[in-house]
Amino acid sequence: MPGLALVGGLAFAAVELSKLGWLQAKGISALTLAIVLGMVVSNTIYPRVAAATAVGVTFSKQNLLRLGIILYGLRLTFQDIGHVGMMGVVIDAVVLCSTFALAWFVGTRVFGLDRRTAMLIGAGSSICGAAAVMAAEPVVRGGADQVTVAVSTVVVFGTLAIFLYPVLYHLNEQHHVISLSPTAYGLFAGSTIHEVAQVVAAGHAISDEAANTAVIAKMVRVMMLAPFLIALSASLSRSKGASDREASFGDPSFGDADEFRGNGAPANEPGRIVIPWFALGFVAVAGLNSLAWLPKRAVSVAIDVDTVMLAMAMAALGLTTHVSAIRRAGVKPLALAALLFVWLICGGIAINVSVTALCVFR
Repeated sequence: MPGLALVGGLAFAAVELSKLGWLQAKGISALTLAIVLGMVVSNTIYPRVAAATAVGVTFSKQNLLRLGIILYGLRLTFQDIGHVGMMGVVIDAVVLCSTFALAWFVGTRVFGLDRRTAMLIGAGSSICGAAAVMAAEPVVRGGADQVTVAVSTVVVFGTLAIFLYPVLYHLNEQHHVISLSPTAYGLFAGSTIHEVAQVVAAGHAISDEAANTAVIAKMVRVMMLAPFLIALSASLSRSKGASDREASFGDPSFGDADEFRGNGAPANEPGRIVIPWFALGFVAVAGLNSLAWLPKRAVSVAIDVDTVMLAMAMAALGLTTHVSAIRRAGVKPLALAALLFVWLICGGIAINVSVTALCVFR
């Protein structure tokens, strides 16, 4: 109870602060504020009460997180897909896959990051920011420091996107580099900007039409979180299994797969697929919400509760993170996130234009 009370208080403060007009205009969500508040407390007074609150903090970081991801499905419906059409779905899918693949490859091969950090940064950049990082953490088995570094990159470059995207739109309006209507801009913003709140802010900077399209495109992208997690779990399992088999023959290169031990599979057997059941629950809740059987008032209350639970999870994460750990991470994670940000803008607009042209041609 002491731990739950602590993270609950931080979450409440974050939710209330997120209602301030200035913070809303900057696209700073309750989740972002919760982790910041958690880190402030972690690096000041938390060490004095850590022993008494550790159980509740751990419960929030693990169990409340999974439940929060499940209830996140109440924020969208399968009908959202129809609003952006198959073109929007394809754009979101290509952006997601290309961004995550780039993060994994460049992060490990070029910047020399461990796979967990690279994948968490890739998940946050390619899907839905902090929520995706937190959802991917149980699958990749990332540590609190790695998760915090990934969330920090989302905050930095997602906030930058709020201001940069409208500027790019207006520059394009002046110089007519490409044909980009408010609706097309909304699709571009929704398929490439990190957080939902950031998408809303960048969309409303242009028009209501752009904002509506951006939010729908973003929600479709959020819906891809569950299949992404399942595919990622299967991929990591195959990777671990192959490495284990190589190790059994005395391959000296073995060792990286040790990052993914702990799923109960012996070292000389193929890794088992870790099914993220909370991801399936996310899809199930979205499907239930699509049927419109739930009272709107009940859905609204449940979304508010979900926001609090996710904020509690983020606060718990912040409480277990120390500034020294972020300093030790160095500039490499930030450099990877910067590269992904450039890709989301340049590669994202190229994907949007190419897919749109292909659909129109067909």
